[in-house]
Amino acid sequence: MTAFIIHNMAPIMFAALVFFLLLGYPVAFALAANGLIFAVIGIELGLFVPDFLQALPQRVYGTMNNDVLLAIPFFTFMGLVLERSGMAEDLLDTIGQLFGTIRGGLAYAVVFVGALLAATTGVVAASVISMGLISLPIMLRYGYDRRLASGVIAASGTLAQIIPPSLVLIVMADQLGRSVGDMYEGAFIPGLVLSALYAGYIFLVSLVYPQRVPGLPEEAQTLKDADGHVHRLSLLVVVIISGIAAYFVVKQYGIRSNADFVVLTLSAGAFVAFLIALTNRLLGLNLLSVMTEQVIFVMIPPLALIFLVLGTIFIGLATPTEGGAMGAVGAMVLSWLKRRLTFDLLRQATESTAKLSAFVVFILLGARTFSLTFYGVDGHKWVEELLVGLPGGQMGFLIVVNIMVFLLAFFLDFFEIAFIVIPLLGPAAERIGIDLIWFGVMLAVNMQTSFMHPPFGFALFYLRSVAPKENYTDRITGKTMAPVTTGQIYWGAVPFVIIQCIMVALVIAFPKMVTHYKEAASTVDPTTINIDIPMQQDLPPMNFGPLQK
Repeated sequence: MTAFIIHNMAPIMFAALVFFLLLGYPVAFALAANGLIFAVIGIELGLFVPDFLQALPQRVYGTMNNDVLLAIPFFTFMGLVLERSGMAEDLLDTIGQLFGTIRGGLAYAVVFVGALLAATTGVVAASVISMGLISLPIMLRYGYDRRLASGVIAASGTLAQIIPPSLVLIVMADQLGRSVGDMYEGAFIPGLVLSALYAGYIFLVSLVYPQRVPGLPEEAQTLKDADGHVHRLSLLVVVIISGIAAYFVVKQYGIRSNADFVVLTLSAGAFVAFLIALTNRLLGLNLLSVMTEQVIFVMIPPLALIFLVLGTIFIGLATPTEGGAMGAVGAMVLSWLKRRLTFDLLRQATESTAKLSAFVVFILLGARTFSLTFYGVDGHKWVEELLVGLPGGQMGFLIVVNIMVFLLAFFLDFFEIAFIVIPLLGPAAERIGIDLIWFGVMLAVNMQTSFMHPPFGFALFYLRSVAPKENYTDRITGKTMAPVTTGQIYWGAVPFVIIQCIMVALVIAFPKMVTHYKEAASTVDPTTINIDIPMQQDLPPMNFGPLQK
């Protein structure tokens, strides 16, 4: 028995951790206790050197001294302040009006606003709760299928995990030993593509089952001009003019990558559109419709924040931590401009930020303790040999890893997977020549499913907490509305989980979606660099006077 334990210490240790987690013990304590218990067992069996434990205080101090992790409380605070600033409410109302009578218009608006909130908040809970409180009653009021409405809100909220400034991307970059800026650049295009896939699914539903996604009735259109009609043509003209102007402005300064181009063009285009709308209003020109002005003024705050956070990171003006700090200040400024910045709001946001940050740090400390013992008993070698030896080379490795992460996501949330599994997978991936930024983004898309499928889909829990549980009276129509059941929320998430799995396959099939981040690096070919060293010249003899013999 002893010989069996000695030979299989690493898999036994990993299995014990899974057992503790399934029993419901807090993750941080399960990790730390598992590491310490097996350290004692390893010492008794002669597998673990006691001197390893002397490194534990240094690992704890290294965690607390990690500047990268400072970005987590900044982005969390920013997201929580924005959630209470009313920006999400303004966006959903205006964009919903913009799509108007188009079938699925409200669902398109939810996806669009979900992507914008993801690029400004980076917090899944804030996005799902905001859209659940605001959009779900409206979608139910106008006859949307309950499963589709629930699914699109939960899925759009999880875009905050893959679209920068995502908290999970910060953790992934830290665990894989890569730059957060590179991880952000690599994840930006896949995040936009995933948003487009969500919208594509809604379009298919509107073709096959149009009754499930009705358009807004005329009486629900409130952004009308004096003639009683909604005019959108001037918005199209402003968008075209702003886009052309932004394109030429951004091109003048040179673009390092596709993500840089998208973010900077959006920011510059928003600025141009804002100037046009402001000039129209100040001079009383009446060239723009009510709809056009409302859309422009509502879109400016999130796009300004996107530039303040992502733009400054992508062009190299700020680190992710500095970008997060500027985003937090920007969120408070926006909240102040809307006259919603109160002491109570700041207190609630600060308390929630402190709780989430402490949660992350405690899990990380537990993971450090677990990994110290795991590495001490050569567990990393066991994992590497197990994964590197899989048939099929890189593709076989990727298939097995993605299936494993997908199954773990049923029971663990993304923080737990990132701190427990990713440090074990990273060295094996690097050993077989896989780009770790690409690998991290691919797993981040996969781990996004942890929010969407039972029994621990947190996005589903967030939506359940704000969705009506009993019959209620709609405040606009006065009709009695049926509740949204938990089963409807779960079934509504299934198509979007499938779409997320399709996105994982697309990232594998088209790695350029992620690896474009390398374009931001220097394009100088090192083999073409010539270093000319001047030939040594003959110097005149030195005369040291009386000392010379």
